[in-house]
Amino acid sequence: MNTAEKHYKCINSRTGYAIFYHSLNKALNTDEVKAELEKIKAQVAIKNDIYQETLYWEEIKEEE
Repeated sequence: MNTAEKHYKCINSRTGYAIFYHSLNKALNTDEVKAELEKIKAQVAIKNDIYQETLYWEEIKEEE
């Protein structure tokens, strides 16, 4: 994984499955990260015909 980025997965809470992965630059502040992930979540929900509130983001942590 690129260390200059943070990696996230979008999870459908009804199934427990990750349905989308996305990476963001580590230089973004918390508000920018939230805004970008919310925008992507809306797009994923529309594309997959899923209620947006059933989706949530989880950061993927590298295991050492």
